Amino acid sequence: MVPEHGDRYFIPPDFHYDYTMSLLARFLDPGSVSLKICGVTTRDDAERLVAFGVDALGVNFWPRSKRFLAPGNAGWLRELAGRILRVGVFVNEPAAVALRLINDGLLDVVQLHGDETPEDAFPYQDAGIPFVKALGVRTRGDLEGAEDFGAHAILLDAYAPGIHGGTGETFDWSTAIDFKSRHPHLPLILAGGIVPENAALAAAAVRPAALDVASGAEHSPGLKDFRKVSALLAALQR
Repeated sequence: MVPEHGDRYFIPPDFHYDYTMSLLARFLDPGSVSLKICGVTTRDDAERLVAFGVDALGVNFWPRSKRFLAPGNAGWLRELAGRILRVGVFVNEPAAVALRLINDGLLDVVQLHGDETPEDAFPYQDAGIPFVKALGVRTRGDLEGAEDFGAHAILLDAYAPGIHGGTGETFDWSTAIDFKSRHPHLPLILAGGIVPENAALAAAAVRPAALDVASGAEHSPGLKDFRKVSALLAALQR
């Protein structure tokens, strides 16, 4: 269980953040565009992502996702500590669930990919856990108040009610460019329909801190295609 201290969640004091914050800083470094491969479901794929030099992986703990990984089957994430940034994706989940996986050494970063409010982020702030807030984009108005979350980064994705990402659909990148210009100090992660064929254009046009790819890096939901992963990495090195 994740304990509570008064009204505040906390992580035990012997939990080490040094490698997490180092990996996170590198992942969000504005000097280059990093790559996060999301929807990872197997240990073998995770190990290959490490070997390929991918910056971060995402694991989806939303039961309705096509790429769902049950927490009870995620113990292999512990073996990746310090080797790749491990991001847990949650949709409208009580904070205690995500913090328990952090406490168990399975994750480094929490990604809130549902309808969470800034108040829902308070437990992560209280615990000192880095987190990303994902926002579905229809219009610029959808991004009002993004800074209120206090997130380490904002992830912009195609609006997909009831699906919450992984659709393979893009959105108007001019919205992301405008967001970045208005929030130059808030790291931006770009998702939604990123594939090897448009990754270089996305990186050049938006200059996000990172690209987040799920369906564009797999041959079936949750199983990664490493020819595509290699092509994505090559696109970001141009």
